[in-house]
Amino acid sequence: MQNGFYNAVGGIVTQFNRLDVISNNLANTNTNGYKRDDVVIGDFMRLYEEAKHELPLKNHTRDASKFLNRTLNRVPIITEEYTNMNIGSFTKTDNALDLALNSQNAFFAIQTPNGIRYTRDGSFSLNNNGILVTKQGYPVLSSAGIDDGGIINVNPSSNNLEISKDGNIYVRELDNANIGSAEPIGTIAIVNFVNPKYLKKVGNNMYELPKERINERQSINNYNIVLSGFVEKSNINPVEEMTALISTNRLVDMYSKVMKTYQDDLNTEAITKLAQKA
Repeated sequence: MQNGFYNAVGGIVTQFNRLDVISNNLANTNTNGYKRDDVVIGDFMRLYEEAKHELPLKNHTRDASKFLNRTLNRVPIITEEYTNMNIGSFTKTDNALDLALNSQNAFFAIQTPNGIRYTRDGSFSLNNNGILVTKQGYPVLSSAGIDDGGIINVNPSSNNLEISKDGNIYVRELDNANIGSAEPIGTIAIVNFVNPKYLKKVGNNMYELPKERINERQSINNYNIVLSGFVEKSNINPVEEMTALISTNRLVDMYSKVMKTYQDDLNTEAITKLAQKA
């Protein structure tokens, strides 16, 4: 059994997976509100130490350790994937419907065909029916109707839309008797979570919270964190990602050379020596 060959195979597979993560980060450098993904590389022994008492043997005893293949104990693998939730930079747009959240643990609640989802991308607009929607056309939920699909509806003919730091939406009608008065029409639902690490990316720059953790979702009241006329950019640092990309490519090349050495040189030498002894 060629232990080194197994280690090299595990290493190159791990680096290929890391390349996928880095490439996805780079592809989303200009995606509003996107959060950087990364991985933790460890080995099988680390996973075993965390789960050795859960192995499916009688009484879950430590005797399970004798069934370990020691050859694979130190093979590099991805032991954890995580999302860096740090706030990205803000860009001014002067569009009242462009919203940014000046808090790390805060998300807009969105109604999708698959249920409620959450996003940091506050680049909203009004559809033909006057409903506040995302770029994908999904309705933005109101704080009063987050649990029953309540949406925010604005008269398409309304002008001078304003959104406060608390997410309250106002309309100033300039062609009526009350010129300059602000009419409240709703409040955008903004939530946070007891532990944001359980949020799962589901595409379209949105997150899903597992159903069993729905009680960890909390509505934010009097939040004072909404910036109207701004969008949050991604928290990707292109220079760091390119550096990681180069480093990972070098590791892939290194592991490839190790595998080639085992296949072409060591195997040939082993076969030759066995033939001589025979």
